[in-house]
Amino acid sequence: MHPMLNTAVKAARRAGAIINRASNDLDQLTVRAKRENDFVSEVDHGAEQAIIDTLLTAYPGHAILAEESGVTGESEYQWVIDPLDGTTNFLHGFPQYAISIALLHNGVPTHGVVYDPTRNELFTASRGVGAFLNDRRIRVSKRAKLKESLIGTGFPFRDFSHLDAYLGMFRDLVQKTAGLRRPGSAALDLAWTAAGRTDGFFEIGLNLWDIAAGCLLVTEAGGLVGDLTGEDRHLQSGHVVAGNPKVFVQLLQAIEPHLTLPLKA
Repeated sequence: MHPMLNTAVKAARRAGAIINRASNDLDQLTVRAKRENDFVSEVDHGAEQAIIDTLLTAYPGHAILAEESGVTGESEYQWVIDPLDGTTNFLHGFPQYAISIALLHNGVPTHGVVYDPTRNELFTASRGVGAFLNDRRIRVSKRAKLKESLIGTGFPFRDFSHLDAYLGMFRDLVQKTAGLRRPGSAALDLAWTAAGRTDGFFEIGLNLWDIAAGCLLVTEAGGLVGDLTGEDRHLQSGHVVAGNPKVFVQLLQAIEPHLTLPLKA
């Protein structure tokens, strides 16, 4: 394992220990709303600080982009951190959430970790090396037909400006797939696509910290990732489609009729 990836794993496990301890006393947590339907707790802040401390101890010259504390430092190396992707799930005791850490080198994801502390599942990837789950190589699924595929997604919950377009996509894909699933953590959704548990994934309006590590997992597992038009702009737009190569193409075809001009931009 590359030393930088190993450091990210150490940071993720430290954050996971904080989250697991807090999950036993959810009614004691201090929670506030950052905006409508978007919550943050002291656990998010504590886990994020543990991650940042671990990373900067090893690499003090690196920059940070973290969900709660924003951007610090300037460097060709930038760590992109979501300390608790799926906070709403966590606050309800719904065990579907994860820590996501990616390292960007000149804007390109080179290492990624998605850690599920409830299952102790560690997804890792390095550019050109492959994707792994607890040190076992993973690959995207081999299903060739959208009709037989299980697709992950995320419902709009904060910004409803694209709700009508999304509902059109949802309506068609419910009928064209084996099923849609909305577990509530985009980082894990992408990791599960990389591991072949789902055959594809799509969502509108995500943040870089939600997807940087997960998208690297998918591509290193042999899958494809793009924006809603299939272009390589998903990290900038936050609109993501991912899947095994055959399902990816069919997902794009199903989504295309529902794209508005803003979603194509």
